[in-house]
Amino acid sequence: RSFARSMLRLLGFIFWGAAAALAFGGVSVILMYKNYRYLFQEFFLSLPGWLAVAGALVLLPTGVLAISVSAKSSRYRQGVLMYLLLVLLCLEMSSAVLAQFYSIQMSSELKRTMSYLVSQYNGTHPQDAGSRAVDAVQRQLQCCGVQNYTDWLKATAVSWHLPAEKAHVPESCCKEKYSHCGGDLGHLEQLFQEGCVKKLEDWLHFVMDYMFWCCTVLSILELLAAVSNGLLLRHQPFRDLRFL
Repeated sequence: RSFARSMLRLLGFIFWGAAAALAFGGVSVILMYKNYRYLFQEFFLSLPGWLAVAGALVLLPTGVLAISVSAKSSRYRQGVLMYLLLVLLCLEMSSAVLAQFYSIQMSSELKRTMSYLVSQYNGTHPQDAGSRAVDAVQRQLQCCGVQNYTDWLKATAVSWHLPAEKAHVPESCCKEKYSHCGGDLGHLEQLFQEGCVKKLEDWLHFVMDYMFWCCTVLSILELLAAVSNGLLLRHQPFRDLRFL
């Protein structure tokens, strides 16, 4: 019994810290979808992030209840704690499964969407939504093209109606200190040369893997809290089921 109380108290404090870690992961997923929404055709990509944020909010009162129950047993608080742990398990396992699913699914979609936007880039009037999205991604990630800057050689010659020997890259490929380089391929040192897809995939996998492992570890800790709470319930059995 004393071990169960000590475990609940420790887990209560851990839950407070875990809430911050889970909220960070959730917000990262939401911001990733918001910043690169033109590249992600799947509307529900941000769902794991919202589930994680909801889980982080539920973790705070759960931590308070765990510490409270460890100090003084109350069958009603113990019942509420069990319910909150069940809700958290549902939220976090759902978030973990979705994060793993989207991490695999989005990789091929990223390359396909980015290739399409590059091929449709309007160099003479780069004000449409797709062209602005490409420019925004290249500036934010400091990259150029799909695999590398050479992807623009054919794209610019076709969509900008230029001879192949005059093909160049958008100004968004220019490094910050050469922000007005004009995309001249004769000065490669002024351009980002790494492709955008690899950087996007690396960031996507990092965020989704962080979410997956964070939710998985938290689920294990919550099961430990449920077991500890159950041990305390055995020493103070319910006389009736009205607390339900």
